Amino acid sequence: MSVETMLNIEIDSGSGFCFGVTTAIKKAEEELQAGQTLYCLGDIVHNGMEVERLSTNGLVTINHDELRQLHNVKVLLRAHGEPPETYEIAKKNNIEIIDATCPVVLALQRRIKKQFDSNPDAQIVIFGKNGHAEVLGLVGQTRNRAIVIEHLDEVEKLDFSRDIYLYSQTTKSLDEFHQIIDYIQSHMSPTAQFRSFDTICRQVANRMPNIASFAVKHDLVLFVSGRKSSNGKVLFNECKSINANCHQIERANEIDMKWLNEVESVGICGATSTPKWLMEECRDWIMARMSGV
Repeated sequence: MSVETMLNIEIDSGSGFCFGVTTAIKKAEEELQAGQTLYCLGDIVHNGMEVERLSTNGLVTINHDELRQLHNVKVLLRAHGEPPETYEIAKKNNIEIIDATCPVVLALQRRIKKQFDSNPDAQIVIFGKNGHAEVLGLVGQTRNRAIVIEHLDEVEKLDFSRDIYLYSQTTKSLDEFHQIIDYIQSHMSPTAQFRSFDTICRQVANRMPNIASFAVKHDLVLFVSGRKSSNGKVLFNECKSINANCHQIERANEIDMKWLNEVESVGICGATSTPKWLMEECRDWIMARMSGV
């Protein structure tokens, strides 16, 4: 039997944009279709191909320094959210905000701000990636006084004799979050209070077991994701731990056809920032080369 007839390619139905990213892109497309000039503060999604697509349609990506120079324009805030300072700049410069902050992130921002306002002397700790857009927005709710913990081994820098309120970036690992909770609980002074709040998005967290069961079904797994994606890194590592024959790619032309030697089943999956069209493009790229097109 020929290789062409043997090969089965499956795209993971559970992969692709999460609700927050879908909403942000929809809002951008609506503005662009109306012929409006639209700026986006930072990459709308951590996927270069999707950013390129929207840029071709007229979306202009800017940074925070460029925001300060703009006046009387429309600026979209992506799903990751922004600190209060961004809204203050927009108001001062008469910028109309198209706010696409994910509702899950927005609720988390409000919780952290309320906690900080009620007890500013406590340690507000955020389990997240330093410098990540969402984390910057969360830290901004505390006048930049929150402590960011990236990994379990950083927890020891906390002062366990003072109150600790622990939150998490919405896309972090649930397992590591619980390990951090256990460590803090075992080191807290009896005179201090510790409270943890599980703020990890379930739409994202549930992808871990789902993507694991998907990866185990295939001889080869192609994980399509921007390399800047925090969520992509977590999910790719999960795939790789389940199926060693797993490769992360950003676009179809990164696929090495040698990977398909002696392979009968290929699984294509991705991050919450990976568009469905890009996974389909990878499938079509493989099929075209196998049929000699």
